[in-house]
Amino acid sequence: MMKDKVAIVTGGTKGIGYETCLALAEECKVVYACARHPVSFNRSNIIFRSLDVTDFSACEQLSESIFAQENRIDILVADAGITADALTAKMEEDAFDRVVDTNLKGIFNIVRFVGPIMEKQGFGSIVTVSSIVGECGNIGQANYAASKAGIIGMSKSWAREFARKGAQVRVNTIAPGYIMTDMLKTVPAQLLENFASRTMLKRLGEPKEVAKVIAFLCSDDASYITGAVIDVNGGMSL
Repeated sequence: MMKDKVAIVTGGTKGIGYETCLALAEECKVVYACARHPVSFNRSNIIFRSLDVTDFSACEQLSESIFAQENRIDILVADAGITADALTAKMEEDAFDRVVDTNLKGIFNIVRFVGPIMEKQGFGSIVTVSSIVGECGNIGQANYAASKAGIIGMSKSWAREFARKGAQVRVNTIAPGYIMTDMLKTVPAQLLENFASRTMLKRLGEPKEVAKVIAFLCSDDASYITGAVIDVNGGMSL
């Protein structure tokens, strides 16, 4: 049960993050949906907070203000991410830097402050969002693949680090496949059909399907799962 829990979701106003906020709101006392751009939620216990995860100081201020108000942070879902695809020979330096700064360093920035809070209070669940691309790579996404692979390494390190003194802090990663978010809707239909055909289930995933896995990992039902990478890809990586 999560009735009294306080959750933070970065990238919480779009796609997987948005659906995760809704899923967690069914059980949690309050969910803070953190992102650069606001969106309306039809739930009184979902509160929007403006956040650019690339801003180290902003992540510190957000973490401290939420903890000061709630006196606990039980759940962190680190989902903020972008793409800037190009073949390596054509990729500009800025495109590489922007993706790594948001997807990889942005997750470090928020965990840098929430992780120690959880360690000190003695409990907490962190779920980071990687990608099948971080496990398998993809043409034209060297920057994205690097950032998503890095998330897996950081998360395994945090699973060891934040629990090293006995705190019940769990850190897990999900690696979605091709999910029908706004980001994927910009991809040509022929490519989407190709992606779907490569899965065992012969279809693309929905954000709600990923959000349910995240909600499980955040719950007490997953109390003995930490350091894991959970694939949510319809069997594409088999």
